[in-house]
Amino acid sequence: MVLQNACALINSISDMRTFLRERKPGSKTRRIWIAAFGVFAMVCTGSKASDPDPKELIRAAMDQWRGTTSRSVMTMTIHRPGWERKMSMRAWTEGDKKSLVRVTAPRKDAGNGTLLDDKNMWTFSPKINRIIKVPSSMMSQSWLGSDFSNKDISKSTDIIHQYDHTLVEIRENDGHSEYLIEAIPHEDAAVVWGKEVLVIRDDKVLLKEEYWDQGGLLVKEMETTEIAEMGGRTVARTMRMSKVDAPEKWTEMTVDDIEFDLDLAANVFTLSNLRNPRQ
Repeated sequence: MVLQNACALINSISDMRTFLRERKPGSKTRRIWIAAFGVFAMVCTGSKASDPDPKELIRAAMDQWRGTTSRSVMTMTIHRPGWERKMSMRAWTEGDKKSLVRVTAPRKDAGNGTLLDDKNMWTFSPKINRIIKVPSSMMSQSWLGSDFSNKDISKSTDIIHQYDHTLVEIRENDGHSEYLIEAIPHEDAAVVWGKEVLVIRDDKVLLKEEYWDQGGLLVKEMETTEIAEMGGRTVARTMRMSKVDAPEKWTEMTVDDIEFDLDLAANVFTLSNLRNPRQ
């Protein structure tokens, strides 16, 4: 607490030299202030220098979730007052550019798939036997009727490359350090949100992500409700997405099984495999 107060005092004085000139030259008080400023300035600067880079924290959390490659089995639960719907699905990823998600149950939804290759996204519906490319204007729309958008599923790296990041707070909770990061988009960034706020744990698990509109209002949030050791690493096993103005409506994505850093066939992330599954 003493250190925090000292650092706050130093930061609150906009011109240190002017402050010191106002002290009587040669006085004991002036010498004490000079010594104190020197010591605390070094300590405060060292403290800030040791803080992790918020951009690298976000990148590490994304890498932790995806690995070099991954293959997973998941259950998506869409909850509404009065009813609930579940879908089983399989997913594959490669780096931060490619992913494929395919619904396996229930039978009426089986075969529906989503393919992402860089910034291109396609969906396939066996009912109409058509592959449809998703235009950028539809990336904010619901994915498979859930509270996740097409953009959420794409897990784009826009938040790394098109945002400025500030480490707002470091807090201790349940034996872990948690990093609160504020991400503000660049002025020329083609993104929907006015701000995103993330909480990332020291073991690279994304605990929470808030989505704020251009007017400064919190619109929706994704929160990790279960953490587990899976595939040889600590991951967010269950994540819930909900809108602030309708908390009784939410969608949970639960990982039932996952493998990381495995060899995937060259044809996994193709339109042909999206339509006619070979994996």
